[in-house]
Amino acid sequence: MSNGRLLWVDDEIELLRAHILFLEKKGYEVVKATNGADAIDLCRQQAFDLVLLDEHMPGLSGLETLTRIKERSVSPAMPIVMVTKSEEEDIMEQAIGSQIADYLIKPVNPNQILLTLKKNIHKQEIVSEVTQTGYRKAFTDLAMMIENARTAQDWISTYRQLVYWELQLQEAQSDMSEMLKMQKQEANGGFAKFIRQNYERWIEQSSKVREFESSKVRKFESPKEKAESLPPLMSPDVIKQKVFPLLDKKEKVFFVIFDNMRYDQWRTLSTELSSLFNIDEELYFSILPTVTQYARNAICSGLMPSDIKEMYPDLWVDEDEDEGKNLNEEQLIQTLLQRYRRKERFSYNKINDSQGADRLMQQFSNLMTNELNVVIINFIDILSHSRSEHQMVHELVGNEAAYRSITLSWFRHSKIKDLFERIAQSGYKVVVTTDHGSILVENPVKILGDKDVNTNLRFKVGKNLAYKAKEVFEIKDPRRVKLPQPNLSSTYVFCYGDHFFAYPNNYNYYASHYRDTFQHGGVSMEEMIIPLITLEGK
Repeated sequence: MSNGRLLWVDDEIELLRAHILFLEKKGYEVVKATNGADAIDLCRQQAFDLVLLDEHMPGLSGLETLTRIKERSVSPAMPIVMVTKSEEEDIMEQAIGSQIADYLIKPVNPNQILLTLKKNIHKQEIVSEVTQTGYRKAFTDLAMMIENARTAQDWISTYRQLVYWELQLQEAQSDMSEMLKMQKQEANGGFAKFIRQNYERWIEQSSKVREFESSKVRKFESPKEKAESLPPLMSPDVIKQKVFPLLDKKEKVFFVIFDNMRYDQWRTLSTELSSLFNIDEELYFSILPTVTQYARNAICSGLMPSDIKEMYPDLWVDEDEDEGKNLNEEQLIQTLLQRYRRKERFSYNKINDSQGADRLMQQFSNLMTNELNVVIINFIDILSHSRSEHQMVHELVGNEAAYRSITLSWFRHSKIKDLFERIAQSGYKVVVTTDHGSILVENPVKILGDKDVNTNLRFKVGKNLAYKAKEVFEIKDPRRVKLPQPNLSSTYVFCYGDHFFAYPNNYNYYASHYRDTFQHGGVSMEEMIIPLITLEGK
């Protein structure tokens, strides 16, 4: 079996017989040409895996031949390696500018050529093999991490590792992605138990813990006890703990919230930002429900939802009200600044489409007069919901890898990337986060409720809900987790893992229509463990 079909173009090809024999023994088929014109004709007629091209030849030069091969070849993406005696910087730059795959300077030894063949022909196979071997070795360690996770930080570390291997296996186009999917499902089962055991305690303790920490009164017997006792950083604390300290240092800040952005999507976007910024990455926990009305309003106000409703009733919209649920974010930010007696000038900007991004870029110079600029970007959330409702979008975003890919493509070609490029040059620090993530749902769970129950597929709130308690995370007393209580008998219930709610009277419709869609509102690592990033321009 051939390792690949090569075309070697050199006017002194007979002097390279030893190299060609070496490659043939390694399993390569080598076709020879002594000038550029013949090489172009061969590339028009035949497909090659790689071309080795001399620069200095009679007639057409290597650079001229390179250009015409790219124009006329039956395989336009075929890698071309320049092989030349010249070390002139200008020729190197021209060759690199023509997008050559590699640049070798004569005399070359056979192993140099073999290395460039492995990089350009066999890279995917090698990466796949190495990645799969790495994941096999890591599989047991990941299983132990899942089994032994006891604290919020344990679950953050576990989720980081799962996302790391998910992206690695995707890059390697490995069949082992299915094995990782099963391991993620196992992890989400353990995570659900962890949240059920700890979430109410986190909310109940959060205010007390902050008081103890600020006064340095609380004592812990050991670092382990402290880690297991303290609640993690959650939605109401993001601005207070990550934005205010920067403002205290007289830094100017852009606070950017990508609505409904998962950690794996952030990891994909970060590749586009790493050349512009130094990146400090953390993960934190969204509150429940993992939806904008609750989580993002908590971020903007620095309060839990029931506290918002109690302190600022005009700024809270209940589930059964028709008014938009996130229309008061600017006012909520203002209340947060006022409660902490902060005097910074701030702007609030929400981007729902390309026109909104254009307007923001046009007024960028005006934003430079503010100490704090808040920017809400809704594209990812719109994409997620469009996938549920439109078959064409569902086909485009066929799986999680496609979801990441389209998110990255949008970012690369949008004004949002231009915005980050401008910010990188401005001297502003950037805090990037999201309000919650989403999960690809697969398994319907039956629930019964009256006509006033909310429509979200991952959580329900209402009275007289009927469900199997073992299938959901139920909160019968919303006051314990600082959620609004529409009625005295209101209960909140949340789906675990990849489940979603479906009504029995139209069960088959819900099950088929919403299976394999991205939803949010419930309990999963993808929805609750979310990125919190600080960027500083390079």
